[in-house]
Amino acid sequence: MARDRLISTQRRGDDERVDTALRPRNLRELIGQRSLMERLHIAMEAAKGRGEPLEHILLDGPPGLGKTTLAHVIAKEMTGKGPRIASGPSLAKQADLMALLTTLETGDVLFIDEIHRLPRIVEEFLYPAMEDFRVDFTIEGGMSGRVVNFALKRFTLIGATTRAGMLTGAMRDRFGHSFHFEFYTTEELTEILRGSSKRLGVESREGALSEIALRSRGTPRVANRLLKRVRDYAQVRADGVLTSVVVAKALEIQQVDDLGLDELDRAFLTALVRTYSGGPAGIEALAATMGQERDTLEDLVEPYLLQIGFVIRTRAGRQATLRGCAHLGLPFHEPAVAERGSVVAGIFRGSRVDQAELYSEENLGGDESGSAV
Repeated sequence: MARDRLISTQRRGDDERVDTALRPRNLRELIGQRSLMERLHIAMEAAKGRGEPLEHILLDGPPGLGKTTLAHVIAKEMTGKGPRIASGPSLAKQADLMALLTTLETGDVLFIDEIHRLPRIVEEFLYPAMEDFRVDFTIEGGMSGRVVNFALKRFTLIGATTRAGMLTGAMRDRFGHSFHFEFYTTEELTEILRGSSKRLGVESREGALSEIALRSRGTPRVANRLLKRVRDYAQVRADGVLTSVVVAKALEIQQVDDLGLDELDRAFLTALVRTYSGGPAGIEALAATMGQERDTLEDLVEPYLLQIGFVIRTRAGRQATLRGCAHLGLPFHEPAVAERGSVVAGIFRGSRVDQAELYSEENLGGDESGSAV
């Protein structure tokens, strides 16, 4: 069963209103993603200098890092107004997309979220619109149907995806710019929270916002969500001012620890260590043990545990590391594969080793059978 988690990077029902209120309004207000922003700034200034619309832009990266926010900022900077917005699943047929394309003015920005979920027939209909700014649309159907060629005004398409690998090569090749979002540092999240607290009228003391940032899993969406919950606690149980102590108590109630793990993350690690002796264990087996859906674990739990080095993925399944066990005070089970060489043993003890090297056939002593599902 899917769970409504406070630290989930997926958008929740109340996020849209809050995201809009806290969203930066121009490039100067954007924090982090320095390399991306520098390349984008050059592209925008060049397009403005030539008096042309921007080339199409693909934004990819994990959820909650600001792809939608950046699309709004680009549209505002280039046209003085917001983008036209759609999502991949909502464009079920060509007519849905046609209704958007024919209303765009020169230079307008069309933002399609979850573009990897566009139906194939709609995706292929979009190709000539992106390349030649023309589409062939079938009016009516059957024997009396006819194809009409529509000329479109030059526009900029911004596509956002959390799964760039699911995009077809033909779609990726039609974007002039491709920008990848990285997770934010604690310092960057602290600065974002400082701006958010000002907009929300929240007073904070030294160190309070950095405590929230540490628990935010590198994601601004999570940071702003935690800020709201801490604000509520400070209003009810304290004097309304955020301090390090208030933050710690507020998030203890929310069951979010000092690294941003919640009860589902801890249950995953506990099941892996206590039921499967630290692994390797298949994701289907873990899902059955925990009473969760496989997709829930793969999309909402594993990415962060992999990011901080608490779990690794091998050909045989998921394996807990020494760091992960130590954080929860669980016993660490030495993996049998570690006896084959110190390189393999290193990652389970927390050292940073290239996984491609770690799981090469040479280190594993030959090809392995077994499923990693």
